[in-house]
Amino acid sequence: MASDLVNSLSPSYFSSMMNKTIETGDKPLLNLAVGIPDGKTPKVITDRVKSAIDQEENQKYGPFRGKTELKDSIKRFYKRTYGVDLQEENVAILFGTKNGLVNFPLAHYNPGVGIMLPNPGYADYITAVELVKGKAIDMPLLKENNYLPDFDALTEELKETDLIYLNYPSNPLGAVANKTFFDDTIERFKDSHIKILHDFAYAAFGFNEDHPSILASDPDFKTAIEIYSLSKGFNMSGYRIGFAVGNADMIESINRFQDHTNAGVFGVTQEAAIAALDHADELIPKQNEIFKRRKEYINEALINLGIPIQPIEGGIFGWIKVPDTFNGESFVDYLLKEQSILTTPGIPFGDRGENYIRFSLAVDEEILSTFVERMKEIKNLWENSASL
Repeated sequence: MASDLVNSLSPSYFSSMMNKTIETGDKPLLNLAVGIPDGKTPKVITDRVKSAIDQEENQKYGPFRGKTELKDSIKRFYKRTYGVDLQEENVAILFGTKNGLVNFPLAHYNPGVGIMLPNPGYADYITAVELVKGKAIDMPLLKENNYLPDFDALTEELKETDLIYLNYPSNPLGAVANKTFFDDTIERFKDSHIKILHDFAYAAFGFNEDHPSILASDPDFKTAIEIYSLSKGFNMSGYRIGFAVGNADMIESINRFQDHTNAGVFGVTQEAAIAALDHADELIPKQNEIFKRRKEYINEALINLGIPIQPIEGGIFGWIKVPDTFNGESFVDYLLKEQSILTTPGIPFGDRGENYIRFSLAVDEEILSTFVERMKEIKNLWENSASL
C-alpha cells in the first residue's frame, strides 16, 4: 500500500501513456506523442562512454556532487554559449532534469509555499507542488501576449507566490521568450522574495536565433536558477543526466537534498556529458538544423491545410486547436481510430489545453509527411471551427 503522500499525487500521464495498450485503425501507427529525440547519440559521446567504462574510478562511488571535470565543462559551456560566468557554487549535477524540476521545491521550501505554474505547461510541474504540500498558482499563457506571462495582470496572485516556473522554448506550446522578456522579469523580481526556476530543456531548439539563458539577465544570480537537459540537444534521453545552474542558495539546496537521496551520478554518464558539452558547438547546430527543417515543413503544411496550428518557434512540439465538435481527449481517440495517429491531449498540460492536442517533431521526415497526408484527409473537420 502506497503512502498517503504518494496516493495524493496527480496521476502521471506520460507513465500511464507509455504503458497503455494502443488500439488503432487499419493504417500503420504514427506515434507523435512522446518527445524522445529520434537520432542516435553522436559518436564522439559514445566513444567517450566506451573508454570511460574501463576506467577504474568509474567503477566505484564517485563524488556525491559530481566530477570537477564535468562542472568545469558546464562552466565553459555556459560562458561560451551564453556569456554567463559560473562558479562551482552555482552548479548542481542532476539525475535527469525531471528530478530537479520535481524535487527542487521540496529541497528549498516549506509546506504552504506558493508556486506559480505556466498554463499550459509541462505536466509534471504539479507534482513538485504536491510533494512539498504547496499551493499551485495559475499563470495563464495567452496567444495575445505571445504565450508569455502577463505579470501586470497577476498582481494579487504574485502576493501569494514564492517561486515561478518558466519554460522557454515551451513544452507544449512551441513558444519562445527573448532576452528583453528575461531582462524585464529579473528586474521585476530581483529585490523581492520571489525566485524563478527556468526549465531550459529545449535550449537547443531556438530555430531563428540562439535561445537566451535567463542567467544572462541575472549575472549576479540573485533571482533564478536554470535547469538544462542533455537529453534533447544531444540525443541522450536514456543517459538521465542534466544540471541546474544559478543562484547559489537554491543550488546548495539541490546539492544537500541529493547528498541524502543519491550517491552520485554514474561516472561513465558524467564522462558522456563532458564529451557532449565540450563538442556542443558542432553537435547542437546539427540537431537544431534537423528540427528547424521539420518545424518549417509542418508549420507551412498544416497552415496551408487550414489546420489551426500554433506556429512552432522553438522546441520540438506542435500545438493544434481541435475541431469544435471535439475536446482534446476525444480528438486523440478519433485520430487513433480513424488515422492511426497517436498524439497527446492538451489537458495534462493544464485546463487551458482542454481543446488542444500536442504532437512531436521527434520523428523522421517520412513520418511527418505521412502525418500531413492523413491530416489532409480530415481537414474538413476544421472548416467551421473557431481559430486558435
